[in-house]
Amino acid sequence: MYEWFKVAHIISVIAWMAGLLYLPRLMVYHSVAKSGSELSENFKIMERRLLKAIMTPAMLFTWFFGLAMAGSANVWFDGWFIAKFLLVIILSGFHMASAGWVRVFANDQNQKSQKFFRIANEVPTLLMIFIVVLVIIKPF
Repeated sequence: MYEWFKVAHIISVIAWMAGLLYLPRLMVYHSVAKSGSELSENFKIMERRLLKAIMTPAMLFTWFFGLAMAGSANVWFDGWFIAKFLLVIILSGFHMASAGWVRVFANDQNQKSQKFFRIANEVPTLLMIFIVVLVIIKPF
């Protein structure tokens, strides 16, 4: 079953990361759109659908299949896995923060700048790089 868990995990991670990389980019542009404008309303729809239809299910599947793999391989106490697990928790926290930003935009209450979302857009990339290195290299 391990190989099937791995396939499902990788597919889920790809979908989740696509959303984590795209959602803050949408917010970069949404942050400069006039509240109540047609453009702002379109961004709200795009952000909500991306979060609810793709990102959140992909995150849940990522967690499910990742934990299933960890259980199958019994890596709970390996150093690389513990470090990866902590980074995935941080990545999940970023997902939750993004969900909060979607709610703020939905209520036309965003106070964050375009620059903030440009910087936020880099966070999942950096976490992904460290996670992939840990999984492939297993440095400890």
